[in-house]
Amino acid sequence: MARTYSNPIVTGFFPDPSIIRVGEDYYMVNSTFEYFPAVVISHSKDLVHWEIIGHAITRSDYIDLTGIEDSHGFWAPDISFYNGTFYIMATLRLNNRDESGLRSRIRRQVVVKSDRPEGPYSKPVFIDVDGIDPSHFVDDDGTHYMVLSPGASIVKLNDECTKALSPKITVWPGTGERAPEGPHILKKDGYYYAILAEGGTGYGHRITVARSRSLFGPYEPSPYNPVMMQTDPTAPIQRTGHGKLVQTQNGDWWIAYLCGRPNQGRYTTLGRETALDPVEWTEDGWFMVNKGRGPSLTQVAPDLPETKYEEKYFDDFDGVDLQLYWQFVRNPDNDGWSLTDRPGYLRIYTSNGQIGQIETRNIIVRREKHFAYKATAKLEFNPGCAEEEAGLICMYGRHCSARIFMSKDEGSGNFKVRVVEVRNDVATRLGESEAFSVPVVYLRITVDRQVRRFYYSLDNLNWIFVAAVEDATFLCDEGVRIGKHHTGTMVGMYAVNNGTGGRTPADFDWFDYQFE
Repeated sequence: MARTYSNPIVTGFFPDPSIIRVGEDYYMVNSTFEYFPAVVISHSKDLVHWEIIGHAITRSDYIDLTGIEDSHGFWAPDISFYNGTFYIMATLRLNNRDESGLRSRIRRQVVVKSDRPEGPYSKPVFIDVDGIDPSHFVDDDGTHYMVLSPGASIVKLNDECTKALSPKITVWPGTGERAPEGPHILKKDGYYYAILAEGGTGYGHRITVARSRSLFGPYEPSPYNPVMMQTDPTAPIQRTGHGKLVQTQNGDWWIAYLCGRPNQGRYTTLGRETALDPVEWTEDGWFMVNKGRGPSLTQVAPDLPETKYEEKYFDDFDGVDLQLYWQFVRNPDNDGWSLTDRPGYLRIYTSNGQIGQIETRNIIVRREKHFAYKATAKLEFNPGCAEEEAGLICMYGRHCSARIFMSKDEGSGNFKVRVVEVRNDVATRLGESEAFSVPVVYLRITVDRQVRRFYYSLDNLNWIFVAAVEDATFLCDEGVRIGKHHTGTMVGMYAVNNGTGGRTPADFDWFDYQFE
């Protein structure tokens, strides 16, 4: 029997996939927006099972995201390979206004290079051509181009891909749907295929294509457009678009594209994920995705040797480096966290700020990957005052979060566990525990679709309920009412002092993510 797989192939916040094959290995990059390290890189041998191998930008002195608003930062990266070099291009989306309040340049194109897919990558070079979603195309004569929106627009680059040599020329504006973006150029059998994402990245998203015998057009739209779109509003996979084709070593074609799975309504809590479907070429030289049926739930797997990777869900923090699935919300303050100050623990010092402030540092999170899961951590913390807190957080962004934390009880001098939600900047304390005297506590969040329950324990055996968020629809693209919203819900650890200036260590012994 043929081996099958289920979509999405990569669950959780992995939007805007770009994919390549080098020999028998496949590499993919996805957007990370304000999270750091920036631009996640994954590897696969069979197109179905993926492991994170690195990030395009890992040094804070290369890119400063500390003041970047939610869902700004790194948009829609592209990975390519040419003459032994890996290229990653992306848009750095800056804030609409600079520190003086004046409107600033808000979109910069970033290029980094490496001879290894996992990096390290070179210091970013900026190519200041306005647009978003840059991709790399090299023509048969070795000329390098950057392809970016609006529509499919082309800029000629120098051989090092560090400088624009021509103005931007739009070669295909799309089919007329809104937001023509995410462009790629593919050359096959004498045709240049311009591939776009259209319709906006929410419901109604789609992939369209046109072709030309000349790179600069004119382009003829495909009679099969849109080649990918979800037309069933009740289907469990929605928001399909923004894809890139890849050919296997066996000659078969596939497309990786983004999607979203609604969670009890039109709420894509996990964010935009990555899906995979087969591509068939017609006799007249067009391609169709999944025979025009839209996204598949279950699909016959590529004819490639199955290669699985062990995905890590428990971290005992015994190493000297964080696991690659951890992300900081914006750049870390590297003096404010450590795996070596107390070996075997992740130590986060209470930072100057509070949840909801853009300046707050060292919130360390991982992607939620399931609609139902349980996150537990052991925390040792002896705060000096009630304003210092440390704990677990479910975070869509600084405007929307829910957290359980340990802090001091001013009345008794002991400790309490409290639960607070921030719903579009409105903070509400949902509950608190009785006071206890030991500075060690186990914290737990259980998630069941749109319900989030918060517990604590003093012995990791007897769990005491503190509070619940019965309707967590504010933790997703569709529930955020402030600013941009393109990411997904994350879960992890933090320590803050709420502006008191204290610097108390919060020691996390382990973090466990479990699902059924």
